[in-house]
Amino acid sequence: MDVKQLKALVTVAEVGSVTRAAELLRLVQPAVTRQIRTLEQELGVPLFERTRQGMRPTEAGAIMVDRARRALNELERARAEVQPTPGVVTGIVTVGLLESTTDLLAEPLVSAIARDHPGVELRLMTAYSGHLQQWLDDGDLDLTLLYNLDSTPSLNARPLVREHLWAVAPPADGLRADRPVPFTEAAAHPLVMPASGHALRTLIDAAAARAGADMDVVVQTNSMRVQKQLVLAGYGWTVLPGVGVAEDIASGTLSGAPLCEPDVRRSVVLGTPRAGRTPPAVEVVVQELVRRINSAVDEGRWPAAQSYGPDGFPKEGSS
Repeated sequence: MDVKQLKALVTVAEVGSVTRAAELLRLVQPAVTRQIRTLEQELGVPLFERTRQGMRPTEAGAIMVDRARRALNELERARAEVQPTPGVVTGIVTVGLLESTTDLLAEPLVSAIARDHPGVELRLMTAYSGHLQQWLDDGDLDLTLLYNLDSTPSLNARPLVREHLWAVAPPADGLRADRPVPFTEAAAHPLVMPASGHALRTLIDAAAARAGADMDVVVQTNSMRVQKQLVLAGYGWTVLPGVGVAEDIASGTLSGAPLCEPDVRRSVVLGTPRAGRTPPAVEVVVQELVRRINSAVDEGRWPAAQSYGPDGFPKEGSS
């Protein structure tokens, strides 16, 4: 088993065609076919089945593709780290961002790294907290934002921000940031909610139980953008982190207010693996991400939020 075979395996799986894979790998088609067959002979199992839609990995093939992709990524990262320009941090860093934070953090982070550390290649992944934690545990992420999580045997969790959840409504309903809304008032409206099992939905359900409120959930979705679109279309109110609706409220597209009675908050943490060394490229990205977050809180662009210091305690004077 060699690198060429692994590249052929992953490429065929991604494009579903030996012919197209050969073009991308700049090889003749028989060479790619031979690499796949040699790998199948070595493993003793078929890795692909040929269908009208193209080459589809078998169950064994899917396992091999997943492992091969990770192996190739690690080799690519190692090559970047051991062939640096003197005095320049280099490497590939894969970062996980919560969907609610992407508008606020993605472009500033990319811009700062490109300016100060051009030898670092960023790869950004966005998802909900549960998916990001799984990807971190699987080794697919170097660092990620998560929420309402403590350190575990597999990862370190550093508190970064504590923020209110907000009731979000159409502009005509006139919610205001300086007038918190009791949970029972929000629950009196039809609600567009995150899907059951989502960590944010768990927080909301717990708040409803504390408030003794019955929620009229008319739609469930796993997309924050869909939540906002449905609220704007008049299907009801929703509940979201303030950072996820800051621009919409500032532009007047939506109205919003922090929830109260009970106070509903989430804690955003930085998750990093416990095992293994931390490459310099990962360290500089961690530092820059924390700077971007602290700046957003200090400047009021992360509404109703309180940032944490390096000691793990909330900073004095943050909003």
